[in-house]
Amino acid sequence: MTTTSEVLRGAMPPPRRFWRALATGFATEASAVALLACSAWLIVRASEQPAVMYVMAAVVGVRAFAISRAVFRYLERLTSHDAALRQLATTRTDLVRRLIPLAPDGLGRIRRGSALSALVDDVDDLQNLPLRVVEPLVASATVALAAVVFVATVSWPAGLTLLGCLVVAAAAATGWGWVAGARAERTIAPLRARLADAVADHLGSLDVLLAYGAEEQSRRRVEAADADLRRAVVRRAGAQAGSAAIVSLAAGAASILAVIVTAPNVTALGGPWLAVAVLVPMAVFEVFQTVPLAAASWRQVHASAERIAETVPGDIPSGLVASSVAPTGVAPALGDGLHLRDVSVTWPGADRPALAGVDLDVRPGERLLVVGSSGAGKSTLAHALVRFLDVDGSYRIGRTDVQGLSPDDVRLTVGLCEQQPMLFDEDIRQNLLFARDTATDAELEAVLERVGLGGWLRERGGLDARVGEHGALVSGGQAQRIALARALLHGFPVLVLDEPTAGVDPAASDALMRDLLSAVDEERAVVLISHVRVPGSLVDRTVRISDGRLLTG
Repeated sequence: MTTTSEVLRGAMPPPRRFWRALATGFATEASAVALLACSAWLIVRASEQPAVMYVMAAVVGVRAFAISRAVFRYLERLTSHDAALRQLATTRTDLVRRLIPLAPDGLGRIRRGSALSALVDDVDDLQNLPLRVVEPLVASATVALAAVVFVATVSWPAGLTLLGCLVVAAAAATGWGWVAGARAERTIAPLRARLADAVADHLGSLDVLLAYGAEEQSRRRVEAADADLRRAVVRRAGAQAGSAAIVSLAAGAASILAVIVTAPNVTALGGPWLAVAVLVPMAVFEVFQTVPLAAASWRQVHASAERIAETVPGDIPSGLVASSVAPTGVAPALGDGLHLRDVSVTWPGADRPALAGVDLDVRPGERLLVVGSSGAGKSTLAHALVRFLDVDGSYRIGRTDVQGLSPDDVRLTVGLCEQQPMLFDEDIRQNLLFARDTATDAELEAVLERVGLGGWLRERGGLDARVGEHGALVSGGQAQRIALARALLHGFPVLVLDEPTAGVDPAASDALMRDLLSAVDEERAVVLISHVRVPGSLVDRTVRISDGRLLTG
């Protein structure tokens, strides 16, 4: 299982890339403190009207620190964001890579909104670890310590006073932020996921909600989730404002106390150095202001890391394929077909196998019909054939055991057209090209003609016509035909059709089934899974699945 600490370690840029941000961050804050110290000394010393030569060094220092502060600030922003955003891209890619082996059957228990929130919002929050936690803490802590040492060399009582005020401010501001805002910061990530779930459910089922008069209730659920998230964000902002007020009060107290402890020694100290001892704490606390904000950011980052760890498991759950074999990009030879012997298949989290003791052969060019009632295990067989689910037993492609193959390589030989094909909100061309990106427009039109969509394509205006989000602009039968066209473009030697007439008008299902099977080349094997009647002339052999067992005939 992925742990929170692993997620946090993965969010930190490597030292070789991040040290520049730390160095320029320190230089920026140090320049700010040095600018105020130099300015305070110069103003008071100039009021004594000395010769210009006695203040020239301070004049140059003020100009140098003012310019260096701006330059280092620019470099700090440039280097820190470059390192953080590069690492953010790496982190997001790594998380997606961990999710891919779970798709599609290992993601059933993860809500769409939760997964989306984890991969987008929660991962975005991870960039705050280097930018708003580590870098500000390192810069402010080192600069504050250096400023205390510097003030102590001017007046050790003022240095001790500054140190004490910094410690009190850190404890009070961080404590207030923890008491007032910790709960809100920890709940922001779950509330954000809850809102994403509500919006996804509302928009994804809007037609059904409208049809049954439940749209208003669903909308109220979205509004309630939004209100809860907004209240948490406001509470966090209030806690951060309170922490900033505490630091500002401590800054004023440090300056006042500096006046009090240095007053008895003002003659020996001199006016210019008295100004330095009194005013430097103001600059130090301006730098120190980031400490309570860093603590708040840390709590939010930690909460987001926890959610990511919960969403993205470190190990492949039982039932899924946990193959360590790297894909070769070469399809295993079909040979004499597919062979399953004493195969059992279990879904992730299930107590018992969905299929057990299956013996099945699929010969090259054969049309095999798999029938059975809903829940009998037909889709389980389909997902096992394409290695979405692992098998216990022997499964060979030709003479090669699939256990020695990468699942990606298996899916170069065995392709699947699911009950609800995924269509992207793009034109028809793009929905076909990802199956074979070298295909020409003529080849795309030809394969659409083969699956019975030639006339429809011309009516829609050609390959540039869009299909809508999730295929909203096409019917269920047209979506199935487009999915088959993609499979034909890819050229799978074995094609698994899982309930291709699901969601299609019963009067048109026979015609669709006939067109789909007729479009497939005779040399390709087809495993047709259906719970409805299929004309016997369309298939070579029929097997039945009942309660997870395969029956012939």
